[in-house]
Amino acid sequence: MQSVTRRDFVRNSVAAGAAAATVVAPAAAESVPHEGAIKIVAISCSPRKGKSTATALGVCLQAAKEVSPRIETELVELAGLRIDGNIAAGVPLAQGEPDDFPPLVPNLADPRVRGIILGTPVYFGNMSSLCRAFLERCIVLYQDKFALRNKVAGVVAVGGTRNGGQEVTIQSVQISLFCNEMILVGNGRPSPRHGATVWSGAEGGVLKDEIGLTTVKALGRRVAEVALLVAGGH
Repeated sequence: MQSVTRRDFVRNSVAAGAAAATVVAPAAAESVPHEGAIKIVAISCSPRKGKSTATALGVCLQAAKEVSPRIETELVELAGLRIDGNIAAGVPLAQGEPDDFPPLVPNLADPRVRGIILGTPVYFGNMSSLCRAFLERCIVLYQDKFALRNKVAGVVAVGGTRNGGQEVTIQSVQISLFCNEMILVGNGRPSPRHGATVWSGAEGGVLKDEIGLTTVKALGRRVAEVALLVAGGH
């Protein structure tokens, strides 16, 4: 059996991602409703679909959309997807084992996507394992001429307590995004911080966490504002 180095494996993965992008790009281009429209994608890295992290990201995207009619938004939930981070280290999947990461690549690399907001629940003071695996697999975008370069990025962290490690988690995620030469922004005014910090333990859930929602809305606006500046225009 021919041995495959980590570099060979990554190179093959990049080629596969590029091929996938060729297939879906025309359909994406046809969906632009506004001249000069840009897109902001939020990615929920919670293993639970439609729960606190996705809800917070929905609020974040709504705030982003209100900044300008040029803004389009999309929420992508990774819950239920099979994303193995070991592939980033050159460890192949077992025969027949599914891999749901490659179909995500065209959307992330799409030039119209000017902003990406990553959301994760906080587990033991850090990101979810699903978030970690997703970020590790983004090495294909790193190797593919820094496909995420100059895209604006923000982070939402949802903790079970008010001070449950949200800011530490945000910083941990940001390190990976910095490595991809993304433009990192915090939640902006009225109280600029590292990102959006949400408490899922509030009575009634994240939608009742007024303090957290203030940071979530501010992050959405900030990502949209900077994405528009980078894209050119207002």
